[in-house]
Amino acid sequence: MTNFVLVHGSYQGGWIWQRVASRLRAAGHTVYAPTMMGCAERRHELRAGIDTSTYVDEIADLLYFEDLHDVVLVGTSSGGMVVCGAAERMRHRIARLVFVDALALFNGERSRDITKRGDLTGYIPMAAAPPRAVAAKSLFEGLDPETLAWVLDRYTPHPIGTSEIPVKLGDFWDMDWKATVIWCRQAPNPGEAHVRRCAARLKVRCHEMDTGHYPMLSMPDELTQLILSGE
Repeated sequence: MTNFVLVHGSYQGGWIWQRVASRLRAAGHTVYAPTMMGCAERRHELRAGIDTSTYVDEIADLLYFEDLHDVVLVGTSSGGMVVCGAAERMRHRIARLVFVDALALFNGERSRDITKRGDLTGYIPMAAAPPRAVAAKSLFEGLDPETLAWVLDRYTPHPIGTSEIPVKLGDFWDMDWKATVIWCRQAPNPGEAHVRRCAARLKVRCHEMDTGHYPMLSMPDELTQLILSGE
């Protein structure tokens, strides 16, 4: 049995992982898929000052208070930044890292300088998201109609500090990690060059999936197998 902690990205919540989490649990593993502050069912907790370090604290606290060891820490999209920070903080509890089409920034970088940002609406002062029509045709493009409708009913504005405030890391990129890195060919963000930079720096293979930015929704069987593979 393995402890998996699945970290979501922007506009998401723990709900994004449902299909993968159910498959991992069916295989006998323990799975946590927390929702970060200000997102999804925790959207009412939105406040000033939320940035990536806020989420690093939350994941570090989860590992500590649940007393989790030998953790496989999985991050997608902007959740990759959280994985880097939490792993650096809790390195003695981490067995492996998995980056699923994820932003994996170097110290001082900002995601807004790497991703191609489209039209955003800030109808909540401290958070932003693409309007529903834009999200359907860009952010979530390629999902089947039923899944798309399900996602559009659940996506929420994301705290803007996570993209505006530079990431703070110490020696994460100088450490040796067991890791799996996955690039989704049909996703414009974060892009092939960024994902391959992550794989090269971690000295691991860059796996490819012929799908969009949400393989946990479009190819859950294949993604689950990659997460379990340890390669």
